[in-house]
Amino acid sequence: MVPILALVIGGWMIYRSVSAQGPVAYVRFDTADGIGAEKTEVRCRSVRVGFVKEVTLAEDLKSVVVRLELNPDSGRLLRGGSNFWVVRPRVSTTDISGLGTLITGAYIELDPGPADSDEINHFKGLETPLPTNRDIPGRRLVLTAEEAGSLTAGSPIYYRGFEVGRIENRKLDPEGQRVTYDAFVRQEYSSLVKTNTRFWNTSGIDISAGADGFKVRTPSFQAMVSGGATFGVPEGVAPGTLATDGATFTLFSDEDEANKSTFNPTMKFVLLFDQSVRGLVKAAPVEFRGIPIGRVADISFDYLTSAADSRIPVLVEIDPSLLRREAAEKISKPDDEFLKDAVARGLRAALKTGSLLTGALFVDLDYYKEPLPAEITKTGDYPSIPTVSSGLAQLEAKLTAILDKVQALPLEDTMKKIDTLAEEATATIAAARKTLDSEEFASLPADLRSTMGALEKSVSSVGPDGAIQGDLLRTLDELRAALRSIKGVTNTLEEKPNSLIFGKDKSGNSIPKAPKPGR
Repeated sequence: MVPILALVIGGWMIYRSVSAQGPVAYVRFDTADGIGAEKTEVRCRSVRVGFVKEVTLAEDLKSVVVRLELNPDSGRLLRGGSNFWVVRPRVSTTDISGLGTLITGAYIELDPGPADSDEINHFKGLETPLPTNRDIPGRRLVLTAEEAGSLTAGSPIYYRGFEVGRIENRKLDPEGQRVTYDAFVRQEYSSLVKTNTRFWNTSGIDISAGADGFKVRTPSFQAMVSGGATFGVPEGVAPGTLATDGATFTLFSDEDEANKSTFNPTMKFVLLFDQSVRGLVKAAPVEFRGIPIGRVADISFDYLTSAADSRIPVLVEIDPSLLRREAAEKISKPDDEFLKDAVARGLRAALKTGSLLTGALFVDLDYYKEPLPAEITKTGDYPSIPTVSSGLAQLEAKLTAILDKVQALPLEDTMKKIDTLAEEATATIAAARKTLDSEEFASLPADLRSTMGALEKSVSSVGPDGAIQGDLLRTLDELRAALRSIKGVTNTLEEKPNSLIFGKDKSGNSIPKAPKPGR
């Protein structure tokens, strides 16, 4: 009975030992920092569900394998999609976490995968914790971008400046062409994400220069430090239906790019310019009287059909929906009669300066008065709208013509004559300087002073107090008396012409007097 009893007790103890052992999981980490066998706990939602039983080096010696033993009733936590990470003090630009482990020590956090996943026991541990657990309700989205920028795991997601979610993770796609972000929007704000929603990056300070001048955008301080993204529906676009969980959106570099994503170019034209296109770049706006209706798609000589053609071809894209409704309805094809009629009425394309500071150009479509006759032609596979030279090009042409006329002037002969005149003037100045330096010229002031003295004396004799002045006055008096006598004689002769023979009759008797005796 004793051996039989010993076998029963031993079997019962073995059964108890085996039945008491919980499920085992193997998790691979880069390092075992903060992890200790029989010391480190395994928690789920801060509830202890197991212990670390063993820590060993991996076969490749590049990582460590941690063997975990969970409680017998925790086997349902080990399934596909479960995540493990070490909770330790962490300080980043977005938050500070794990400070409690300074007292209790580090532990391994377990985030269970989806309930419908298969049970597994080998996992790859995370080096950084998930910002949100899977059981927290909300909308989980995928964002894709060409560059990562400063957007990292934990960066906030804003809607109209209000934080509504976070970036959970970022990774490079297998082809290495795009960056993928796992984004989370809290449940109370998930209804804001629609199928036509646009996401864009708001990290850092954005300074850009183009045809519309300089633009400077500054986000919130937190977004500048930790990065951030925001979303919204572009103006004039229907919001669409509610986005589903796991939907993929493009993350644009800025708000302008997000708004331009609604651009739907259905018409393409080739514009041939006879002037330099320096300052015109791809994506430069195409405007009709200041209203954007398109953009520059390409600038290349490949669109020319003849090597002898020296004009610069510019391929532009136009969205007819940006025109007036009646015009958009009439334009069905690039060679539509509406466009032919518009060109006949003076529609032309020209290069205009968008900013004098940057020198950026844009394409301007407008009606011109009395332009040269033209019509829509074909350049390769694309129709071509006629162009005109812009104001600066016309000014340059006029300046070139003026310079050509100036260059045609006989400047060399004129300069030779000027040189000859300069030499003669130099000789004249030298002679004048020699005259001024001579002794004769030095004595000239004294002679001038004596001449001026003599002249002053002569002038003083003629003055009011001079002798000549008195003689002149007496002569004038005598002259006036003589004139009065002559006038009296003249009057007598008019009255009595024979007075020159008979003399003047003073008594009025016309009989002559008898001569006196003795005569």
